[in-house]
Amino acid sequence: MKFATPVAEEVSINLTPLIDIVFLLLIFFMISTTFQRETELEIALPAASAKTQALGVVSAAVLEIDSNGLYRLGSRTDGKSSELISVNPARLSETLGGISTKHGTTTLIIKADAKTSHQAVVRALDAAQKAGLKKIKFAAEITPS
Repeated sequence: MKFATPVAEEVSINLTPLIDIVFLLLIFFMISTTFQRETELEIALPAASAKTQALGVVSAAVLEIDSNGLYRLGSRTDGKSSELISVNPARLSETLGGISTKHGTTTLIIKADAKTSHQAVVRALDAAQKAGLKKIKFAAEITPS
C-alpha cells in the first residue's frame, strides 16, 4: 500500500485582517475623542472715554462695593441719591428686596471699586436676583481720552 505524501503547505500569517482591525480602531478613536483646549478667555474690557447722556432712571437702588468687599446701599430718585447705609453681606438680598419694594423699583446700579473682588460682585448679583430686581446696571468712571 502506497500512501500519498501530503503536500506541505507554506505556513504564513495573513496580516490583512489585523491591519483592517487596527485601522477601524484608529478611526473609531479619532472620531470619538474630543480635543479640548483649556478654557481661555480673551476679554477686551470696555473703557468709557466720553460722556453719554444721563439715563432717565426715575427710581433705582444704588449698591456700592468697596475694595474690601463691604456693601453700602441707598436709593436714587430723579438723580437725587439718598444716604448710603452699610449692609451685612448675609442679609444683602433681604435688604435689596426691602429697598426695591419701598421705592417701587426694579433697577439696581452697582458701583464697584476697581479693586473689588469678583466674588463680591457675583454675591451682589446673586442677591439682586433673589430680591427680584430685573434690571442691573454697572456704573463706570469716565476717563478723559
